[in-house]
Amino acid sequence: MTQNSLKSNHPGFQPFSNTAPLTPMSLGKLLERIDHEWHSRKRVFDLPTARFWQPDPAVDLGFEFLGRPCATPIGPAAGPHSQLAENIVLSWLGGARLFELKTVQILDELEIQRPCIDMQTIGYNIEWSQELLVEQSLTEYVKAWMLIHILSKWEPLTEFIGTDPGPFVFDMSVGYDLAGISDPKVAGFIRGMKDASHEIERLRPELTGPWAQFADLDFPAQIADTLTLSTFHGCPPDEIEGITKHLIDEHGLDVIVKLNPTLLGFETVAEIVNTELGYADVSVKESAFAEDLQFERGTELINELNTYAAERGHRFGIKLTNTLVVNNTKGWMPEETMYLSGPPLHVVAMTLLARLKPHLPAEVMVSFSAGITKDNLVDSLAVGVNPATVCSDLLKPGGYGRLAPMLKKLTTTVAEAGFASLAEWKASTPLSAQEYSDRIRSNGDYHLHANEKLPREVDHTLETFGCVACNFCITVCPNDAFFNIASPQDHIEGRQQYFVLAELCNECGNCMTFCPEDGDPAQIKPKLYTDAAVFADRDDQGFLIANGTIVDSRSNEADVAIVAELLESGSPLS
Repeated sequence: MTQNSLKSNHPGFQPFSNTAPLTPMSLGKLLERIDHEWHSRKRVFDLPTARFWQPDPAVDLGFEFLGRPCATPIGPAAGPHSQLAENIVLSWLGGARLFELKTVQILDELEIQRPCIDMQTIGYNIEWSQELLVEQSLTEYVKAWMLIHILSKWEPLTEFIGTDPGPFVFDMSVGYDLAGISDPKVAGFIRGMKDASHEIERLRPELTGPWAQFADLDFPAQIADTLTLSTFHGCPPDEIEGITKHLIDEHGLDVIVKLNPTLLGFETVAEIVNTELGYADVSVKESAFAEDLQFERGTELINELNTYAAERGHRFGIKLTNTLVVNNTKGWMPEETMYLSGPPLHVVAMTLLARLKPHLPAEVMVSFSAGITKDNLVDSLAVGVNPATVCSDLLKPGGYGRLAPMLKKLTTTVAEAGFASLAEWKASTPLSAQEYSDRIRSNGDYHLHANEKLPREVDHTLETFGCVACNFCITVCPNDAFFNIASPQDHIEGRQQYFVLAELCNECGNCMTFCPEDGDPAQIKPKLYTDAAVFADRDDQGFLIANGTIVDSRSNEADVAIVAELLESGSPLS
């Protein structure tokens, strides 16, 4: 078997199964995890302190996001890294200060087929909206808001994040049509984000024990008053216009409209992806281009909406870009259509920016999310984008730990150029979008031959206990659903043992892609449940735990004994 098969014959692989729903941990449980893990491992949600971001006081990386101060120009894009509270906290620890929250829509009981993420080489996905109920999404974002405010003042972290981590911004995202966004369910979510005082007070009683010192903390009630509109694919221009005006007039928001790479036209996109970059096997979906917003109408719409917002005292921006619609020729994910990201999308999106630039009003902010990495962040910011959000790169080994190195490289670039701030550097080191676009269209770093190397693999079947202990399952999981425990005795094979926090695993497939062994870690490694109701509702292997010990299980006696011994020796759960 080769990696090209993407392990479709692995034990436990179910290509067309629907995952059980995510079950977020309570604020109190998350705080217990932080306290216990910090004092036992000096980590927070498995992120080591070496990957925490500490600002350099000599270099200000701040920028304004639609007029709001933001301490760094990067953060997670709306997607798997901005759905659960712990995801957002992990990004913040890594240095993110702009959080584009996962898109919320009225249809909040979706059945997304699995696997839904394929990062084997360049990146594809089939997920496109929140996996939580709308009211759960509101709670997750408020929990994350409260956690960041608490951790920014928590004395043990000061050594690693500094005394002033700087301001941060939560940016809402909703979709996908005016009827759904106007519905009381989504409208209530937006109002709850603008004034979360009720939700904050509901959660405040969970600040107990070592966190009681923050029980009276004055949490700002306004979580967000900006919104990125996800138009998805095929949204008519009149609908985009109507939604944007509704959000400005009804909710008093500053609005960013996310645009699609289809604005470039099918011939241009196919030429870039298939011919110039060499991805001949990528089947760009031509029908999607005819259904989407066209370039000329798009530029008119940008100018019209910018004027409309300004006349009402609001700001307007655009986001480049959504993912690229392609036909599913790989057969790994169970949908006819999938959405391309990563290196080729970076080139396509930058080419679109270069074409749009002459038509954009100077005051229109351009947010950017398409294949951002440590290697291209500096140039991407130099062309004038604010901010640059990240998704595909965080799904690679290292995960959230890849953010701090991006900021370190940016800081070094600004400092070595003799500037004390990102703003000064950008003003003095302009790079035209056209120049950058031309360069990367012929740059081998974005060509197929530089992005076809498969994840490494070993000739061994993954087992419940014992493996190569690469830690990839931990770092590539956006939900922090994996953790490890050092083997306490020689009778347990392997130096590290890996566990799945079952309620946080959505079986996206990313751990299976990067696991060097032949198997699906999400199915094979022991699943730990902390919610009795969720445990009772499922029929897979697993262990229900409370206070760090097993209270029920669906496994054989030998495995129960091993898991019990391991949990006693080093569980990150209290």
